[in-house]
Amino acid sequence: MSNGFDDFYAIIPAGGTGTRLWPLSREAKPKFLFDLLGQGRTLIQSTFDRLAAIAGMDHVCISTGERHAAAVEEQLPEVAPEHIFAEPAPRDSTAAIALATAVLARRHGNNIVVGSFAADHVIRGKVAFVDAVRQAVETARAGYITTIGIAASRPSTAFGYIHEGQSLADEIPDAPDACIVERFVEKPNAATAQAYLSTGEYRWNAGMFVMRADVLLDHLHQYKPQLARAIDAIADAIIEDDRALAQAQAEAHERGENARETVDVADFHEHRDAAMNKYWQSLEKIAFDYAVAEPLSVEGGVAMIPGDFGWDDIGDFNSVAALLPSVNERNLKVLGNPDQVVTLDSAGDIVVPDANRTVTLLGVNDMVVVDTPDALLIAPRARSQEVKSMVKMLDESGREDLL
Repeated sequence: MSNGFDDFYAIIPAGGTGTRLWPLSREAKPKFLFDLLGQGRTLIQSTFDRLAAIAGMDHVCISTGERHAAAVEEQLPEVAPEHIFAEPAPRDSTAAIALATAVLARRHGNNIVVGSFAADHVIRGKVAFVDAVRQAVETARAGYITTIGIAASRPSTAFGYIHEGQSLADEIPDAPDACIVERFVEKPNAATAQAYLSTGEYRWNAGMFVMRADVLLDHLHQYKPQLARAIDAIADAIIEDDRALAQAQAEAHERGENARETVDVADFHEHRDAAMNKYWQSLEKIAFDYAVAEPLSVEGGVAMIPGDFGWDDIGDFNSVAALLPSVNERNLKVLGNPDQVVTLDSAGDIVVPDANRTVTLLGVNDMVVVDTPDALLIAPRARSQEVKSMVKMLDESGREDLL
């Protein structure tokens, strides 16, 4: 029996380095590969679990960098190799989402619905999340590029905002909470964020987008034609490799062989590699919001579903601390083994003992202490967002070995 998601395919863009979580998160091992909640599953594994429960395991694909593809395959062995799109260089979310969508459309039809959900977000409230995705899929089927807006619980200056407009309930009865997006707003200052919050008309932009494949690709051709043509060429090349792989598997089957054991998918990337070498490096590096969602919202083509579930993008160590349980009565948070942390007259700290040695704190309050084998970070929790500036300084100082 159908669960209403038969035509829905989830894309997990897994990129970025999480510089505000340095020195734990690095270019070679970004934050989505870590278990930041101490629950036994990394962020990308948890994201996959959440989406596979809705769409099915074979309807979830990953878009990540070539240098992270092996780690993703190791953490998610249930994802077929052809569902992992490895990018030779970062080109931001538009290229990542568009390529996966173009390939999925060629494999399964232009009218499928695709949804993009970041690999490194934490979501709590399964029932509310599933309902929001269900309504987003219904709204996408009606032709809207649909985003899920998060309830703004505080006047944050760290997030972009979505200004919600008129209801679409009459037009889309199966998505009673859908509304038009009036506009997307950049990260505001504190006063503006407070003003947004007081109106009750603004939600945080979590970068979740659900849309029909043909709608996305048509708008991409309209707004970013050069990028769209390059994506088409790469997608066509991947489909050529698909055909060659399918033929090799069929021939192996005819010989009575186990195709999974005798045919290596990695041997069928010839056309893909050639197209990537030709087009990828010259692709415009631009976020999906800027390339498609914002210009389309001006035309009334973007809708929003309220997402009334717990959400966090774990943007810094303060966010990590908020999600971890306290290990003592003085609100100490530990990501790792609590036995490796000893405190005296200290409160409100978050400690990451990742260097296999004991960390001791004496008279230290509200601090971040991240101890790794080659780098130690000590900073006030109130300045957690500024860790990114430290990474920039190390980069400018030529310390690529620490990035």
